[in-house]
Amino acid sequence: MIFIKPLLKTIFIKRYKRFFADVSFNNETLTAHCPNSGSMLGLLNPGSIAYISRADNDNRKLKYTLEIIEQNKELVGVNTHRTNKIVEEALQEKKIKKINNYNKINKEVFFNKKTRFDFLLNGKKNTFIEVKNVTLMRKNLIAEFPDAVTTRGQKHIKNLIDAKKKGYDCYIIFLVQRQNVNLFKIAKDIDKEYFNIFIKGKKSGVKYLCFSSTISEKEIKLSNEIEIDYS
Repeated sequence: MIFIKPLLKTIFIKRYKRFFADVSFNNETLTAHCPNSGSMLGLLNPGSIAYISRADNDNRKLKYTLEIIEQNKELVGVNTHRTNKIVEEALQEKKIKKINNYNKINKEVFFNKKTRFDFLLNGKKNTFIEVKNVTLMRKNLIAEFPDAVTTRGQKHIKNLIDAKKKGYDCYIIFLVQRQNVNLFKIAKDIDKEYFNIFIKGKKSGVKYLCFSSTISEKEIKLSNEIEIDYS
């Protein structure tokens, strides 16, 4: 996923009202859209380097979007709207070796009246995929999800279990928008119910994959598959 326009390198000031972030650029305070509904635990440190993009639409209320924050000299992608695009490109290029028997990629497909999944792959066996953006790292090289209680995430696994019963292959892809990671686990101290449903999903045949990202101020792309700790 290549950034069409060069990102602006700024200094992070604060996040507030959930979807607003102030940054400093050339001694001017800019307010950017923060496209991340999580807590962004560990990333909201005043004075950190942050990269923002400028909107193509000049009529948009917020002209800028928060894309990347630097933590401990590592770039972390925080724009959850980019996650599906990164995974979609990997699917188009058949880079996810464990999911390869498909000939068509459909986006934002309804499973029932209330739930839709990020992708439906058509092939010999149809496959639903839900994608989750991961930024949390409290211990070196160990990525975790979620960074806040996620009832929406719980619902997605429950519905994937139902889809599995109806004959679909079902996956959740956890995309860690970090490069330096070698293990992924569920943060059960943050959301124990999500962990319980996560394990139930595994036992029911829902498959989980996790990947790191190659990330720079020019592009973000899917990188290496990461081991998942189910304990």
